[in-house]
Amino acid sequence: MASASAPSTLGFGIVGVGMIADFHAQAIAATTGGKLIGVATRNADNARAFAQKHGLTFATTDVAALVARPDIHVVCITTPSGAHLEPALAAIRAGKHLVVEKPIEITTERADEMLRAADAAGVRIAPIFQARFGDGARALKAALVAGRFGRLVLASAYVKWHRPREYYTGWKGTLALDGGGALINQAIHAIDLLQWFAGMPSEVFCWKTRRVYGHIEAEDTASATLRFANGAQGSIEATTAGWPGWGRRLEIVGEHGSARLEDDRLDQWQFRDEQPGDAALRTAKADPNAQFGAGAANAITHHGHQRQIQDLIDALRAGRAPAIDGHEARKAVSLIRALYASAERGVPVAPQ
Repeated sequence: MASASAPSTLGFGIVGVGMIADFHAQAIAATTGGKLIGVATRNADNARAFAQKHGLTFATTDVAALVARPDIHVVCITTPSGAHLEPALAAIRAGKHLVVEKPIEITTERADEMLRAADAAGVRIAPIFQARFGDGARALKAALVAGRFGRLVLASAYVKWHRPREYYTGWKGTLALDGGGALINQAIHAIDLLQWFAGMPSEVFCWKTRRVYGHIEAEDTASATLRFANGAQGSIEATTAGWPGWGRRLEIVGEHGSARLEDDRLDQWQFRDEQPGDAALRTAKADPNAQFGAGAANAITHHGHQRQIQDLIDALRAGRAPAIDGHEARKAVSLIRALYASAERGVPVAPQ
């Protein structure tokens, strides 16, 4: 969308009213230049309750009716992960831009269908990877781009979280709608950060299991080894079966420096050659608005979503692409599908 065609206030609609939809609604309300107009979901009572909670005048069970509204310019897709494609295509056909919860879809084939349609229609997709907007994550990325680490040696991600047994009801942990378990649902933010920092691994080898939650289809625990094209190696560990749940951790180890990102705080930041600002990064306090749900799915805030949705609003006004687009979101899906393929086949797999 060119900046000249962007209205002063962008209207938003939401499809799906699960837990995460509330965070989208709060985030939109906190933006400059965005306004939530309406909601669509299959259950009429749920649609009306969500509309009443957030002060909306339009609630429907018909996605087509929502996306047809001329005062809605952006549609947030907050349905179960494996049901993102269909409402996304409806919105694209209506010329609407998209905010799509992670993962963008549960397979690369479904993600690609969405991306092809959006590219052909000239609409933007902003996939939710709010961890990339954290100050710690951005400082780490900038140091990598500047070459401060030298040759990377190890690049790893660890997500040791807790979800109670009752969390796995409905679509969670199912292959059809969740697409998997701890890797694709909980660890995906860390996996996205890892490939954003270090690049896509050239080859992965993974094991997965239902260590505690044997009643679900998908894994509650997985571990993997990684090899990168530049010679670096790494690992991924993910679980939802541990107690009480620790902060997400990313470790980047290089020949000239190493860093550890705990949630969004750089609790290790050391280089051979000290630069101005390094001491401040090491002693920076954690952002009180940055909470990541290690012990409970709803133990987050809307502020990360707000940053990302604000970026989309600003991008549409300026006629530029959002900071993270749909093709970037595909990378995490590709890597996770390779991890699953490796675990199922017992061989190393190259992400596609």
